[in-house]
Amino acid sequence: MDIKRIISGLLGFPLVVIVLLISNKYVVDFLLAFVAILAIDEYFNAVSKICKPIRWVGYLSCLSICFIHLIPQESLNIVVTLSVPTVMMILFSVVIATDMKTTFKDVAYTFLGIFYAVFFMMFVAFIDGMQDGKILIWYALFAAWGTDIWAFFIGMKFGKHKFSKVSPKKSIEGCIAGTIGSVIMMLIYTYFANTYWNMSYSYAYIGMIGVILSLIGQIGDFSASSIKRYVGIKDYSNLIPGHGGMLDRIDSLLFLAPFAYAFFTFI
Repeated sequence: MDIKRIISGLLGFPLVVIVLLISNKYVVDFLLAFVAILAIDEYFNAVSKICKPIRWVGYLSCLSICFIHLIPQESLNIVVTLSVPTVMMILFSVVIATDMKTTFKDVAYTFLGIFYAVFFMMFVAFIDGMQDGKILIWYALFAAWGTDIWAFFIGMKFGKHKFSKVSPKKSIEGCIAGTIGSVIMMLIYTYFANTYWNMSYSYAYIGMIGVILSLIGQIGDFSASSIKRYVGIKDYSNLIPGHGGMLDRIDSLLFLAPFAYAFFTFI
């Protein structure tokens, strides 16, 4: 059993609780931007083995998360939509300005990192800023980290059938247990939300989105692993003992956050 992984998880959980219970959404946005900077820096360090990422564009993109709730709600959709082609335009402007010393390959890997670590992270901020966002955000966390926890412990004990060469340690048994375990956690949480916080969430709806979000999160986990395998590294960094880097810890959450936001708008 990985003691470092358990200890760092236990120490990190209270910090996550404190951050997400902060009532000031602007402070949360700032902290999420900081996390995004850590994540994209790890990504850039990884892909720098095969390209020259345009780091300054990535770091500046992370700061945009700080302004999400400063933009008027009626203008937010168009601003977020335009941010994607704007980043692309800036990246290709660098190609032009450097007479192609910065290449298309550099642009492609940089854009992927920005979309992955920054654009997806924006949806965590969107969820936190929703009505009842402080309650809803925990569904996303249970879907992501609940899946990881149950998959790790059940897979370690009962995993016999390997799932994919992308992540050799993961088993089919662990993946299934991760989804079941996370959904159970979400349903228990729904009971407390409905009973003590005057919510009226549908257990059937929560169960359905729990399965979907858990599966999406696992695809996110495998996606992050595929990048690591491609560039030949084990972890994105050693920032969190037993877990690896920041991107290793939030890869599932990043992938499922946009879908969670979409589901929560109908809750």
